[in-house]
Amino acid sequence: MAKPQDNRKGVYIQSYGCQMNVYDSQRMIDVLAPHGYKSVENAEDADLVVLNTCHIREKATEKVYSEIGRLKILKDAKKKTGGNLKVAVAGCVAQAEGAEIMNRAPIVEIVVGPQAYHHLPELLAREARTNGEKLDTSFDVISKFDALGTSRENTGATAFLSVQEGCDKFCSFCVVPYTRGPEYSRPSGKILDEAKSLIDKGTKEIVLLGQNVNAYHGGGDMSFAQLIAAIADLGGVERIRYTTSHPCDMGADLIAAHGQIEKLMPFLHLPVQSGSNNILKAMNRKHTRESYVDIIESVRKYRPDIAIASDFIVGFPGETDDDFSDTLSLIEGIGYASAYSFKYSKRPGTPAGAMMYQIAEEVKNERLQELQALLTKQQTIFNVQKIGTNLPVLITQKSRKNGRLFGKSPWLQSVNLHGEDALIGQIVDVKIVGATAQSLAAERVSVLENA
Repeated sequence: MAKPQDNRKGVYIQSYGCQMNVYDSQRMIDVLAPHGYKSVENAEDADLVVLNTCHIREKATEKVYSEIGRLKILKDAKKKTGGNLKVAVAGCVAQAEGAEIMNRAPIVEIVVGPQAYHHLPELLAREARTNGEKLDTSFDVISKFDALGTSRENTGATAFLSVQEGCDKFCSFCVVPYTRGPEYSRPSGKILDEAKSLIDKGTKEIVLLGQNVNAYHGGGDMSFAQLIAAIADLGGVERIRYTTSHPCDMGADLIAAHGQIEKLMPFLHLPVQSGSNNILKAMNRKHTRESYVDIIESVRKYRPDIAIASDFIVGFPGETDDDFSDTLSLIEGIGYASAYSFKYSKRPGTPAGAMMYQIAEEVKNERLQELQALLTKQQTIFNVQKIGTNLPVLITQKSRKNGRLFGKSPWLQSVNLHGEDALIGQIVDVKIVGATAQSLAAERVSVLENA
């Protein structure tokens, strides 16, 4: 019997930046699927390409325009053969740049902000009729989540689940409050329904997402710690993680949850940004070095084996050698399993961009290299300590490069091992036989026992 022809259009979504964008990209596919679109793995096979952008990283806007230039070549080539490639720009650059993208890059048919991508099907229909609006960057996070619903496409062993969006902290270096809007927490019932949908499709690990995920308040009916506990009680879920958190929202119940909820993995990503109280004040972080250390010590009392990760910015305006030394000493005192670190870069419209005493680029480079060397040393030590131990690893995929299986340890370490494809989606007992700063090498315990 002939296989039915698949007449759906292909959509390729390229995500930049944070995990919230990865989640948003998955949900874009969800909202487009009922309208005849399927996900494809490259732009060449697509009828629609969406650039889901991030405005946090340095030169983010330039990267987007560079990719648009590449897509113009592809769009022109398709047109010559009778094809039609549509290009959309979504996410935070779309929110910040708005109509400027349409003016500067005429090949872009649609610009849609991070709170409006549920309007994509409508915008595509309007564009197809060659009239109506092609730009939607409005802040309307409540209607966004209402429109998305809770049913999800199969996302694999690990899935992101957005519980909170936006930010009210207004750190002086950050554009998120301007591109994502104010903090909003989804109703707990909606989140639990979506979690059940993911579990029913085979998801073993749920990663709760938010710009300030631990600011979640569930409309007043549930704290973030209570939400984690409710998800843990759902049958079928094996692991729970969350990111990204803010020190000011690490309440006592959430700290205790790390020792009380077995399915909550022993990993905490808690950005500090700087170890200097002077710089933290200039950043408007609303926490101090001392309060941050107190949080880490409290979490470790409940979960002594927890892995701590963080974010650091070097070269913030006014950062002295002493301020930078304070950051290094904080890192030495905490001991990090992993971290993200960046040179400060100006963001238009943020208070820090107009501050005096901007740091010279060569100084920022030197400080970043020194800081990253220390962090890499700590990460290597943390990983090497796992050699010879047995760990449960969630196998998530097969590596395209070497054919080995790839998974994550409870401490979010990348683990590589040999094994059959049938193990993907399962939690497998392995023995760690090697380690680098980036990953662990492992062998299955059952294979070693039978050798």
